[in-house]
Amino acid sequence: MKKLDEISIIKIFQENLVKKKFVSEDVEFFTIGKTKLIAKTDTLVESTDIPPKMKLFDAARKSIIACISDFAAKGVKPQYGIISVNLPKNISRIKIRDITKGLRKACEEYNISIIGGDTNEGKEIVFNICIFGKGDNIVRRKGSQQGDLIFVTGPFGYTSSGLDMILKKKKGKKEFVKKSMNAVTNPKPKLDFGLKNKKYFSSSMDSSDGLSTTLNEMSKQSKKKFIINNIPAMNDLKEFVKSYKLNLKNLVFHGGEEYEFVFTVSPKNKQNILKNAKKFNMQIIEIGHVTSGTGVFLQEKNNQNILKDLGWKHFK
Repeated sequence: MKKLDEISIIKIFQENLVKKKFVSEDVEFFTIGKTKLIAKTDTLVESTDIPPKMKLFDAARKSIIACISDFAAKGVKPQYGIISVNLPKNISRIKIRDITKGLRKACEEYNISIIGGDTNEGKEIVFNICIFGKGDNIVRRKGSQQGDLIFVTGPFGYTSSGLDMILKKKKGKKEFVKKSMNAVTNPKPKLDFGLKNKKYFSSSMDSSDGLSTTLNEMSKQSKKKFIINNIPAMNDLKEFVKSYKLNLKNLVFHGGEEYEFVFTVSPKNKQNILKNAKKFNMQIIEIGHVTSGTGVFLQEKNNQNILKDLGWKHFK
C-alpha cells in the first residue's frame, strides 16, 4: 500500500467534509449575518515542532505566533483566541506557568484576547491554537499579475542554521549564532507592515512551510511564472554556509519555520512599500518578478533552473 503524504490526507478530508470546491488559503473566512470573520488554526506538537533545549515559554509563544504570521500575510488584525492544550499527566506546576507566560507574551505583543479553550491529558505537549479577527477582505494567494515584483519581508536561512546549531552542534560567530537562535525561538511576524500595505499587495502568503513551497503555491494559484533573480540571504549566512560546505539554496528555499511572508506588487507601488518598510525599521527584499507562464524558476547567470517545492511536509 502506498504511504499517504500530507497532500493526500488533506484531500481526503476535503472530499468528505467540504461541500464546495476548496482552494487553499492561509486563513479561513466566512460571514455570520453581516459580520465577516477571519479564522486560523494551527498545531504545535512537542515531538515534531519543539527542538531540544527550546524553552516551553518560547514554544508556547511560538504556537500563537504561527497563526499571527498568517494574519500578517493576509493584512488582517487578529483579535481573539481559543487555546487547547494537551499535557502529560505528570507535568509540573513550573512548566504550566512557563507555558502560560509564553502564551500571554504573544497575546500582549499582538493585542489578542484569549476567550476560552480546553485542556486534555496525553503523552506529550500539544498546543492547538485558533485565532479570530474581523475584516472585509483578505489578500489572496492568487492575484499576481504579469510584471509584478516579488518581495519577502526579511532574509531567509537563519532558522535552518539555528536548527543546525541545536541539532547538529554547528557553531558560528557570536552575533550570527544569536540571530539564528532568535529565528528559531523568537520569530516576529511583520503584522503591522501587512496591515499598513495590504492595499498595495496583489497576492501574499505566509512562508512558514518553506520559501520554495510558498512561491510554488502562489505561482500555481495565480497561473503565472515566478522568476527569482535574488536569493534573500545575508553575508553572515553565506559565510556560515561556506565554512561548513552547506548548500545555500537548501537553507534559504527549503528550510521552513520562517515566519516572514511573500508578496507581489505592481512596480508603481514599489516606492510606497519601501517607504513604509523604512518607517517600520524593517528590511524587505525584492527577489524577482512575475511573468506569463507557469512554475517557479531561479535565474542563475544566463540560465533559468526550476525551483521545486521542497519545503516542509508532514508524513514524508
